[in-house]
Amino acid sequence: MTLNHLSITNFKNIEASELDFSANLNCIVGDNGAGKTNLLDAIYYLSMAKSCFGGSDNLHIRHNEPFFLLQGRYQRNGDETVISCGMQRGEGKVLKRDGKTYDRLSDHLGFIPLVIISPADNELINEAGEERRKYLNTLLVQIDREYLHALTRYNHLLAQRNKLLKTPAGAGSDLLHAFDEQLAPPAQLIYARRKALITGLQPFFTALYKTLSENKEQVTLVYRSALDDAPLGELLRANAERDRIMQHTTVGIHRDDIAMQLGGYALRRIGSQGQQKTFLIALKLAQYEYLKQYNGCQPLLLLDDIFDKLDERRVEQLITLVAHETFGQIFLTDSNKIRLNHIVAELTQEYCIFHTNAGSFSF
Repeated sequence: MTLNHLSITNFKNIEASELDFSANLNCIVGDNGAGKTNLLDAIYYLSMAKSCFGGSDNLHIRHNEPFFLLQGRYQRNGDETVISCGMQRGEGKVLKRDGKTYDRLSDHLGFIPLVIISPADNELINEAGEERRKYLNTLLVQIDREYLHALTRYNHLLAQRNKLLKTPAGAGSDLLHAFDEQLAPPAQLIYARRKALITGLQPFFTALYKTLSENKEQVTLVYRSALDDAPLGELLRANAERDRIMQHTTVGIHRDDIAMQLGGYALRRIGSQGQQKTFLIALKLAQYEYLKQYNGCQPLLLLDDIFDKLDERRVEQLITLVAHETFGQIFLTDSNKIRLNHIVAELTQEYCIFHTNAGSFSF
């Protein structure tokens, strides 16, 4: 998968840009706040139909403008395709493929596989389990339509069950038990697919971390779920009284988590900043390998300010990794022009360098 040309209008601080990219390495250099990350987010938006950084879609429209429009021309397995996404302020966004509007935005997920590594990934380590579940969901919805349908159904039923628990009459009603029965099948599918994903990621992840750290540390991922101990139906019955008191569903796959461990201990407690950064890079590159295996094409790889907090040896190992033909088209941002020039000098593949200033880009 390659992005050959990108057109951006009124997206964040980018007023209007037309960019042609190398099929290999594309470097974006500029000061912080100049628009480097916004360019990567525009590419992410065309893959996932939303911003990588959340927030209302209206917030992504350039200040005092009525709309934004993104259009990308891609090459996928030898075929050219055009993806466009735009929205008027206060209205819904419209996503098109080769001029035809998608009936559901979710139908697009996975068509342009993509992995982004950015400073926001620190939330995977330092924030609550919701961030780690979001990571699993973002990966799985790109490769598993059945998982997406199960997740949508589970979340819908969960919201209805929680609403019922807030009503005194409904908390003990037969309707609550009906929700319990309906929640169990999608929960079991989601649980099984997440477990299988972690199992599938582990060998890629450990090998990549070993390379980046030069075999200095041992790392593991462990998926933790109450469903490890019993089916959801049993868990809901056992926690029924607690749910009534708390007025929300206290057990289920919406409470699952990933234990990130370094040498058998919690990464967030003992890992240095460099070790945590290495862990996250290895995890995201493992995601890349996993997506490539399932999609049959190389995902786009977006690397946003990833060299900060890495020592020189780990930077060198990372450069060696991404320069390998295993990885396809890469978009790399850095505010350090000297470091970026050094990185490019280490690579033999074709590349483009774009200089960013106040939302404008030049060679």
